[in-house]
Amino acid sequence: MATLERIRSHGVLLIVVVGLALLAFIVGDFLNSGSTYFNESKANVAEINGDNVKMVDYMASIDQLTEVYKVEFGESNINEEMTEQIRQSVWESTVREKLLDAETKAIGMEVSKQELFDLILGNNIHPLIRGRRVFYNPETGAFDPKILSQFISMLDSEESSNIPADQLNTYKQYWKFWEKTVKNSRLEEKYNMLLTKATVANSLEAKNSFEGSKTAVDVVYAMKPYFSVADSLVTVSDKEVKALYEKKKEQFKQEANCDLKYVAFAIQPSKEDFAEVEKWINDLKVEFATTEDVADVTNSNSDVAYKGINLSKEDVAEDLRGFAFSGRTGDVVGPLFTDNTYRMARIVESGIASPDSVKLRHIFVAAESQAATQLLADSLEKAIRSGADFAVLARQHSRVEQTAAKGGEIGWVRETEVDKDVAESAFKTGVNGLFQVKNMNGIQLFQVMERGAVTPKVKLAVLERRVIASSRTQAKIFNEAKQFASANQTVEAMEAAATKAGLQVLPAMNLNINANKIANIKNSRQIVRWAFKAEEDAVSDVFECDDQLVVAGVERLREKGYRDLADVKTMLMAECRNDKKAELLQKEMTGKTMTQLQAESATIDTVSNVTFNTPYAGSIGNEPVLFALAPMAKVNELSAPQKGNMGVFVFTVVNKTESPAAFDAKAEKVLLTERAKNTVPYFSIEALKKAANIEDQRYLFF
Repeated sequence: MATLERIRSHGVLLIVVVGLALLAFIVGDFLNSGSTYFNESKANVAEINGDNVKMVDYMASIDQLTEVYKVEFGESNINEEMTEQIRQSVWESTVREKLLDAETKAIGMEVSKQELFDLILGNNIHPLIRGRRVFYNPETGAFDPKILSQFISMLDSEESSNIPADQLNTYKQYWKFWEKTVKNSRLEEKYNMLLTKATVANSLEAKNSFEGSKTAVDVVYAMKPYFSVADSLVTVSDKEVKALYEKKKEQFKQEANCDLKYVAFAIQPSKEDFAEVEKWINDLKVEFATTEDVADVTNSNSDVAYKGINLSKEDVAEDLRGFAFSGRTGDVVGPLFTDNTYRMARIVESGIASPDSVKLRHIFVAAESQAATQLLADSLEKAIRSGADFAVLARQHSRVEQTAAKGGEIGWVRETEVDKDVAESAFKTGVNGLFQVKNMNGIQLFQVMERGAVTPKVKLAVLERRVIASSRTQAKIFNEAKQFASANQTVEAMEAAATKAGLQVLPAMNLNINANKIANIKNSRQIVRWAFKAEEDAVSDVFECDDQLVVAGVERLREKGYRDLADVKTMLMAECRNDKKAELLQKEMTGKTMTQLQAESATIDTVSNVTFNTPYAGSIGNEPVLFALAPMAKVNELSAPQKGNMGVFVFTVVNKTESPAAFDAKAEKVLLTERAKNTVPYFSIEALKKAANIEDQRYLFF
């Protein structure tokens, strides 16, 4: 019984302890079982009106657009700048797609399968598809639906097994992108069409527009600018500034941003680096001039490879051109120093005469074995020599579809534009001559269609070395930057130390949280990411940004929302001052003639053909008050002083013209409606963006 009494007396405590234990168990179980939820939330790159944009999907879109760029521009390597453009393009299209998708689903609008087919392969192929040069017929230079159809069929046909996997994937990604883009484009067209059909000018708008353009006047004005009044003559209180801030607060919305100051240490070669390269090239001069194996010596040492091909004047650097085409075989020049580069050149062979270019066509064949491939190539060559049509055989047998479609034609090429094994035969073979070139993938059967004018050429070996910062120099610069960062842990200290050392402190103002770089500094996105994780007045460690080392300091961090009053106070103060200056100027100018005002240094000028609808006129610029009052004023009557954007002005109408045209309500409505419709595609999306709740979290990943 005593035990029970003790339990009862501590009952509340026991309940609390047991309750907490149960809660801990439940929460722990939830956290473990819900780890997928939390991981998924971290894997979202954005949230648009409650709809998550998953990182994996976003990256897939970036990869897809990257493949599209490779096909469109023929580039296999995408640089940093292009990568950033691709990411930004994907972001903008993702936002657009999400917003539009929600709107069209809500009203039951869609693009049907039949409609999409018609836009891709039917009778109404979309301009986005028609504009792709991949689907152009080389012979006509125009879009060819047959080539488009062949391309799509090829993606899933048995022939696709002969295409390298990475190339086939590129083609598939390319097509998926344009198929999706056409669908989204068509959906947006339909949505905007719905809005434009609902955009109609009414009779009152038509009447106002007509009346606003009916009267045109020529005006002489006199203006005294606000800056002609000293700031000291007016007083603006903090209360007045605060009131104006509250009035205009919606204009001051902002995304998260920051102000930085930074010092850049350029990674440049030292005097020792120049001396080292100069000694290196001088030490090689004798060997370079006397060796029998020029290719080996050059390619073992030079930044520029010697390929043993014939070069015309256009192919030789300007500072070596005179030597190359006036010297003899075995002559050497240099070392020369130009643009941080040391170079020597040796004429390997002079007096060469060869066509400046040749026009080629080819048939690329590949069979199940090397022997079968050779047999096919030989049989095709024999058939052509016997009179068969090369173009017909190319279309039937060549594995390179783009050239096969135009009878195997490659076009005009220079020696430097083709592989050496191709050039050696192509520029020695006569018109209509045939030759074969083998590689690991198959055999190309070439025919020379035409030869250009014979021109002097030379074989020239160039031993070249550009002076760059050595590892020793780079380490020295890095240590300087490191010591600078370590010794200056506040922005003020960083600025003072930089001034003392003769270093330039540069500002980076209002950097958006998703800014991809600072100024023109390559690979500087890392600095922006650091800044938004740091605190104000923090100074960074050394950032390696391509050919610069950067130390940055956070001067100001701003959260998403509204700009602080302190940030816009100077601007608002100026506006308040101008309001008070306007009162002073209006009193000062009242009752004075144009002549008197001109004597007081007022600006006098004339603007012509001003109507109520005028948005901008001559030297006075954008002054809506003048444009509103002048058409209604009497001729040769001086106005009262008016407050304008740039100052206070008076004006006189010197000529007034009334349009004789009668009001045509129908025509005016059509004009206004068409004008409004032209703006719908832009403003509809912008309105959706403004109304949307977009949580941009890209900064967490990039």
